[in-house]
Amino acid sequence: MRTLVVDDDPFALKVLGRQLANLGVSGCVLREVAQEALAELEDSGQTFELIFVDLQMPEMDGVEFVRHLARFGYAGQLVLVSGEDERILQAAERLAHAHKLNVAGALRKPVSIQELSAVLKPTLARGAAAQRVVRARDPDDLRRAITNGELVNHYQPKVALATGVVVGVESLVRWQHPYDGVIYPDQFIAVAERHDLIDDLTRTVLAVAARQAGNWRAAGTDLHVAVNVSMENLHALDFPEWLLGVAAGAGISPTQLTLEVTESRLMKDPLAVLDILTRLRLKRVDLSIDDFGTGHSSLAQLRDLPFGELKVDRGFVHGAWRDASLRAIVEASLRMARELGMKTVAEGVEDRADWDFLRAAGCNAAQGYFIARPMAADALAGWMAQWAQRRGELVETKG
Repeated sequence: MRTLVVDDDPFALKVLGRQLANLGVSGCVLREVAQEALAELEDSGQTFELIFVDLQMPEMDGVEFVRHLARFGYAGQLVLVSGEDERILQAAERLAHAHKLNVAGALRKPVSIQELSAVLKPTLARGAAAQRVVRARDPDDLRRAITNGELVNHYQPKVALATGVVVGVESLVRWQHPYDGVIYPDQFIAVAERHDLIDDLTRTVLAVAARQAGNWRAAGTDLHVAVNVSMENLHALDFPEWLLGVAAGAGISPTQLTLEVTESRLMKDPLAVLDILTRLRLKRVDLSIDDFGTGHSSLAQLRDLPFGELKVDRGFVHGAWRDASLRAIVEASLRMARELGMKTVAEGVEDRADWDFLRAAGCNAAQGYFIARPMAADALAGWMAQWAQRRGELVETKG
């Protein structure tokens, strides 16, 4: 794994290079001058899978360096390093994410070998995922896929933090393309929204999810099934009747369905949205405000719309146990939800520390890679057997 380390402090540069070597990352290129490192990246054709960059450097600081990485489309992993205030480091990390760079982590100086190891461990896997080719799909191809049944659902389990009991799954759509293989939603959801296909797509996903819930119920397993719904879907006033018909046809109760509502843009017709969501709640369909705290998922929505569940966005959850700002946001969100009588779900739980923090904070349920990755429906039974073995260790009371 070719690695570039950029830091104007010669001592810090050598120490980090030695730490990386001790962790098995050999052949690091060390550069004290950011401009020289940038020129090497741009002019000499050097390719690096991993770059460490200090933020506080003369002439060209780390934020400028990151901007240039984004300009020429750096596709590897990036780690930010700084001895500055933690909030500055967090702001720089958010900026790098906004530039669509693959940020593996942000480390405060002096960098400990344990923190460095934790950043490096998932880097290869994340790098492979990040370098997956992302391109917009042809709308006619997507229209054909919807008609021909090429959309399939994968399911990510949700578990109760207090007991470890599996309480439901979130349905996540995949496109099983006949030539390109599995295509992820980031390549076709925006296309569906732009070309008036989002209703057909969402109703297909909902129908498949309801049928699968019916299959699980017939096999003796009752699970809540959650499906993502955009505000763009909530304009047809007969949507509640359509959904109840789907549930009845699948042999499940409306109470087994949760709609995770997200809003990336302002509502076109707020009155229709309020009408539809209120009637869905009257018909006992659960409603969850998804990605709370991001985009337009806001306090105004909590005030105006009848949500019964608040889903804390992964951007606030992972690492909140060690980050005072994230911890304050998560704890405030959970406290507000409790006072409003809402259930809470945290997404993006990636390690045991995340799990323990959320459990102590009183969050109701969690999902994330620490629990399970999204899986095909027929893989759920095998995962549940494995989870039963882990569950005791995770929920035992520490005295």
